[in-house]
Amino acid sequence: MKIVKLDAIDSTNSYLENLMKQTTVENGTVVIAEHQTNGKGQFDNKWISDKGKNLTFSILSRFKNLKVKHQCYLNYCISIALYNVLKYYIPEKLTVKWPNDILSANHKICGILIKNSITNSNIKYAIIGIGLNVNQVIFPEHLINATSLKKILNKSIDKDELLDKIILEIQYQLVLIQQQKFEEIKFQYEKFLYKKGMPSMFVDNNDTVFLGKILGVSNQGKLQVELDDDSIQEYTLNEIKFNTIS
Repeated sequence: MKIVKLDAIDSTNSYLENLMKQTTVENGTVVIAEHQTNGKGQFDNKWISDKGKNLTFSILSRFKNLKVKHQCYLNYCISIALYNVLKYYIPEKLTVKWPNDILSANHKICGILIKNSITNSNIKYAIIGIGLNVNQVIFPEHLINATSLKKILNKSIDKDELLDKIILEIQYQLVLIQQQKFEEIKFQYEKFLYKKGMPSMFVDNNDTVFLGKILGVSNQGKLQVELDDDSIQEYTLNEIKFNTIS
């Protein structure tokens, strides 16, 4: 495994993607930056991180036989890996908000952004981007739900040690992907799914607010929600979100 350490870069995902266009990159290569000037989140949102205080890195993972229809399991297994490591630091109130935000007591501590390279019906490789708030304690005012390990534990965390633990756990979880143990991955993911089984308020892409209860996730990565009339609906990421008052 090769680790590329950078002082500052626009985005570790973009850096790794561009590097692959220029040369052969070893499977499992990790690119980590002390500071990202243009870190990316879901829906082109920015990932804001103070220099030197957090973990912002990307991992290259190649696959031999991972079908596009199974790509959601990659999201699941990376979420599981982060959860498994972080639970030793903050064992209580740790959940995964679908599809792949790690929360501590309703506050976001980690985000995951995965970009897949697809050939025909297979995923050739994935660039797995991770932003984890470690030692930052002051966040911009608009990030009212952001938190960090240091804010929770009131002490600084060794970032290098934490990174080593995360990489090892991700490597283990990726073996399950290679072995196509999809049901096992899905079962583990649903065990700590945010607000699973709890009545919650949602809003759909028509701005309709409704009450529902998360039952789990589908084999296609959709969120399964039981509605008031006992029907079960499945939603993609751009079709549903939690209502801010829930």
